[in-house]
Amino acid sequence: MPGIGTRRRTAVGAARCRRAAEAPVRWIWLAAWPVAAVFVLSNAATPLYVVWQRQMGFGRGTLTVVFACYIAGLLGSLLVSGVVSDRVGRKPVLLPALGLALVACLVFATAGGVTALIAARLCTGIAVGAVVSAGMAAVTDVAGPGRRPLAALLASCAMVLGAGTGPLLAGVLSETLPAPTVTVFAVEAVLLVTAVVVVLRMPVPRPAADEGGAGAGAWVRVPGVPRRAGRQLALGVAVFAPGITATSFVLSLGPSLLAGLLGTSSRIVSGALAFVMFLCATGVQFAVRRRGLRTVLVAGASATALGMLVLITAVHAGSVAALVAAALLAGAGQGMGQLGGLSLLNSAVPANRLAEANAALNVGGYLPAALLPVSAGYLSDVVGLTTGTTAFGAVLAALAVGGGALVLLLSRRTSTATP
Repeated sequence: MPGIGTRRRTAVGAARCRRAAEAPVRWIWLAAWPVAAVFVLSNAATPLYVVWQRQMGFGRGTLTVVFACYIAGLLGSLLVSGVVSDRVGRKPVLLPALGLALVACLVFATAGGVTALIAARLCTGIAVGAVVSAGMAAVTDVAGPGRRPLAALLASCAMVLGAGTGPLLAGVLSETLPAPTVTVFAVEAVLLVTAVVVVLRMPVPRPAADEGGAGAGAWVRVPGVPRRAGRQLALGVAVFAPGITATSFVLSLGPSLLAGLLGTSSRIVSGALAFVMFLCATGVQFAVRRRGLRTVLVAGASATALGMLVLITAVHAGSVAALVAAALLAGAGQGMGQLGGLSLLNSAVPANRLAEANAALNVGGYLPAALLPVSAGYLSDVVGLTTGTTAFGAVLAALAVGGGALVLLLSRRTSTATP
């Protein structure tokens, strides 16, 4: 029989859940703002790479390495941020992450060489890693147990909408205002300061670390999920990983593809391409939110596979329209994979393990998103952008098809509640 102390802790945890459930709906939306603000930073540099390439003289291989350093920082952050957040709370993780994002803005704005760009991308990646684990879990905590589907939708949409707004905002500001690499990150710093204010006032409870195993094990570890949620994690990663790898490729090498197809290095055009890709990722999540999770995940895998086939067609036919279509399909694939993965975890993982579970999903997604675009970038330097893109598209299409097949196989034994 549980002791008095255990019953008291359980009662306190239940009271915290009730308080979170009573939070006004506007706070669920506001809780998603720090996620969006940090993801604006995550891709704000995309249209500016052509400026830095011209100033610093580096090739596509180096460009994809700079891009991948962000993912290296993110993966390193995920090894600790989810566990720490589940044990000590969301705010003690989110506030330092936002501070590091502000440091990244300063380094980007004053960058004089590739080393500075790498440092800024690492800082950005660490901040994003904390946000995709602790920040997304905070949205769920504020929503409460009865509004978890809404929390998954808003957290996922905040991520992709922020990721798309960053390149567009940077493209427009850098083309229309002086000192492009300074102005962009000064504006982003203001957005991050508002996110700090939101986190300070956010009505999020501290998780009860004595339930569900959150207090056990090492502080730094490969993130995981409770044993009963392993299948849900596998289903999410199977679709989310190819989807986010596709959008990562468009972000890193999309400007080079546009320059080859259009003969333009317009930062507004490259930023707009990324924006419409992530706008599609946002819109598709609202469109499919009432569908069963198996339907959402299979549709996401199909969109990614089709997007890669269209990408191959675009580079061989020299078609800008096909490139835009490929970007839209890639965005749809990531959006549905991300929503499906987060919804599965929200339905199967207790609140005090949710940040670690979110970290596990993103580790599975970002590993191929780091490795494959870098490989494609260096291959493109050797054999040309067309051949490198073709090889990348074929490999990723095969992975997406495999992910969809895995969903069909495993979901027969897994609950697929509507998100």
